Amino acid sequence: MFTPPMIMPFFPPHRILMGPGPSDIYPSVLAALSKPTVGHLDPLFVGMMDEIKTLLQYAFQTKNSVTMAVSAPGSAGMEACFVNLVEPGETVIVCRNGVFGERMRQNVERLGAIAVLVDNAWGEPVNPNQVEDALKAHPEAKFLAFVHAETSTGALSDAKTLCALAKQYDCLTIVDAVTSLGGVELRVDEWGIDAVYSGSQKCLSCVPGLSPLSFSDTAVAKLKARKTPVQSWFLDQSLVMGYWGDATGGAKRSYHHTAPVNTLYALHESLRLLANEGLEHAWQRHADMHQLLRHGLESLGLEFVVDKAHRLPQLNTVHIPAGVDDAAVRKALLEDYNLEIGAGLGVLAGKAWRVGLMGYGARRENIALCVHALATVLR
Repeated sequence: MFTPPMIMPFFPPHRILMGPGPSDIYPSVLAALSKPTVGHLDPLFVGMMDEIKTLLQYAFQTKNSVTMAVSAPGSAGMEACFVNLVEPGETVIVCRNGVFGERMRQNVERLGAIAVLVDNAWGEPVNPNQVEDALKAHPEAKFLAFVHAETSTGALSDAKTLCALAKQYDCLTIVDAVTSLGGVELRVDEWGIDAVYSGSQKCLSCVPGLSPLSFSDTAVAKLKARKTPVQSWFLDQSLVMGYWGDATGGAKRSYHHTAPVNTLYALHESLRLLANEGLEHAWQRHADMHQLLRHGLESLGLEFVVDKAHRLPQLNTVHIPAGVDDAAVRKALLEDYNLEIGAGLGVLAGKAWRVGLMGYGARRENIALCVHALATVLR
């Protein structure tokens, strides 16, 4: 018989999280996690799920009845959109200007569909003119897929214009809003977004592990008209809708999986806080805090990767100065200040830092600490 290891309880330090996510969590959201667990079909819990749906509809600015939280991180939300809507042999225009556009391409091709790429340089937004050229060249395309807020670079693309183009060419849209939800303007119904997914750990300042998702009526019709079964049983929204409540309303909830009960308590609280603040106030707060951080970073001689017109307020990507050791700086910030900033991804690895200002983390005291700590370490 094996001897059990003697392991002490884990006590994490209190970090200030100013990377690309997870973000600092609201204290009341952390407190919500410790509430008593109930069954995932308990009538009171089902009532709370209905409130989450209503709160998510507000956050997304949509009346879509199929609006819920996938019981897995944002990457599963991405896969849920593609696996439910895209069938083998269909053509998808995929916009790629960073890591997460590339992941969209991989999803499309794993489904046996055809990805037509619209590439833009890292740090640039998706170019609508190039998208229209691709739509003209591929009238067979069924979908346009793009990242609204590219987390790997901090670039914000014009979702409203891109969705209008998709409608003009009779395409459905699949939109990554993992970093944009709650941080910048996002209007699902007004802009005509068909499928959108996000993450709980970014501007919602909730714990990681949930992916808010919303499907338009057109997307639901496409799902119901599939000629082939959805490849993933767990992510099959035609099954999950029976648990979260379908468009008919009032139907008895059917068991699909054991929901992460306490994590959903946390999402409920974070969405409640967002609603109390008001979406437009939250968007403005992120913009205001970005300006403060921008002044501080530029005073240190740091230069932004993304042009000012397309810059995400909640994710600030700056070039690492020549001769500065990326890993050594981030290590010093973590050890000396309990402050985490993000490293660069892909072509920006070792060349850029990503400084997050998301949700509860978008506060003056965090900005003051970050600028002071960077100034000290860089000296």
